[in-house]
Amino acid sequence: MPAQIAIEEEEQQQPLLHSTTTDGIEEEVVTSSLSNEPDALKRKLIGSNQRLLSLDVFRGLTVALMILVDDAGGAFPSINHTPRFGVTIADFVMPFFLFGVGVSISLVFKKASSKSLATKKVVLRTVKLFLLGLFLQGGYFHGRNNLAYGVDVAKIRWLGVLQRISIGYLLASITEIWLVRNVMVDSPTAFVQKYYIQWIIATLLLSLYMCVLYGLYVPNWEFQSPSLTLSTNGPHTQIVHCGVRGSLEPPCNAVGYIDRYFLGEPHLYRRPVYRRTKECSVNSPDYGNLPPHSPEWCLAPFDPEGILSSLMAVLTCIVGLHFGHILLHHKGQMHRVVLWSMSSFALLFSGFVLQLLGIPFSKPLYTLSYMCITAGASGLFLTIIFYIVDVKHFRKPVVLLQWMGMNALIIYALAACDIFPAAVQGFYWRSPENNLVDGLESLLQSALRSSKWGTLVFVLLEILFWCLVGGFLHMKGIYIKL
Repeated sequence: MPAQIAIEEEEQQQPLLHSTTTDGIEEEVVTSSLSNEPDALKRKLIGSNQRLLSLDVFRGLTVALMILVDDAGGAFPSINHTPRFGVTIADFVMPFFLFGVGVSISLVFKKASSKSLATKKVVLRTVKLFLLGLFLQGGYFHGRNNLAYGVDVAKIRWLGVLQRISIGYLLASITEIWLVRNVMVDSPTAFVQKYYIQWIIATLLLSLYMCVLYGLYVPNWEFQSPSLTLSTNGPHTQIVHCGVRGSLEPPCNAVGYIDRYFLGEPHLYRRPVYRRTKECSVNSPDYGNLPPHSPEWCLAPFDPEGILSSLMAVLTCIVGLHFGHILLHHKGQMHRVVLWSMSSFALLFSGFVLQLLGIPFSKPLYTLSYMCITAGASGLFLTIIFYIVDVKHFRKPVVLLQWMGMNALIIYALAACDIFPAAVQGFYWRSPENNLVDGLESLLQSALRSSKWGTLVFVLLEILFWCLVGGFLHMKGIYIKL
């Protein structure tokens, strides 16, 4: 997967206050977007010449979690994505990315001298991020244990993790550039007046999502399946019987219908998480062979980063904007901690209430309850990290995550997208199985006499390796961004 790839690293490559770098380049002041407030220069976020280190650590934690759940999720299905409803560790990664993107946007566009120029930069970065996601996750690279590459353009996957982040980045940035009012924030009322249009946009997106999810009629549909049962071979046309409204089940929800209609069935993800349900896997909650009399939709494609669910995911970015605005307008460190905590617990409480009212947690559908609980968890984790790192200045215990977070994009591309492991596997001894990656993992499994725990130790070492790579890049002053 995933969450907050550092699309906008700019605010993390410069101090948060007005200062001059060693190169004599004057840095911007962190003030309100398009603000003419006379006290703007007096707002002290963290301290002169200091970065918002907690956001770096938060990014690093998110990338580390993604590597963990992607590479150890097979050995420990309990931390992998939930097959249908509910949440696991893996289901928090994508919202963490999106939430961090929102916080970054609020800092980057704190003061835009030219709205049109800022918009041009946003569009350009959105296109670059989308194309990067298409290149990394569209099917061209086949991942670990597969040295082949290439993709049939007729079956390329249009959407994915980076594509979803690009959509959230685009919409959230546009609201921050164009829809923030030029109001001096000197009271809670003024804070609301400055940003209320963004929340109107969020409400409209939510309303559109809920109306389509529960009101759109989903007819019967068909797809090309390579095999429906263990006893059949070759492609078959399978018919999925729906004819319903408001279903949240895998075969007949409006999220999948929208993607099939606009993107086309060949361009959707071919290995969705619901193949790990009891109906579709003898090894549930892990992937496995089809059980006897499995339903026809078990082999159907479904994109967990689809169109409708990505619109809902934009709300997580907007929540991140809200947390960034609190950081900008409230100078007391503990005041920020209190406001962030209140917002986080309010979201968590709302998520659980919505779940009790019948809206289940669902990452593939990105339901409202799921958005609330994951955005609340994102805010709570950032609050804790902020308190430890930027308030109490306990930084040494998290310096590895900080290094990883400062180059989150390149580490995500190389590690989480399996580019680097697959490249290393390309050098082998006589047989493709005899490579450094598989050899080290097998060695650890043998030493620990457990395939599961050997895999976990291997993944933890992998995370440590990428933390050190991030540290090396940081010491060399290299920060890779789009």
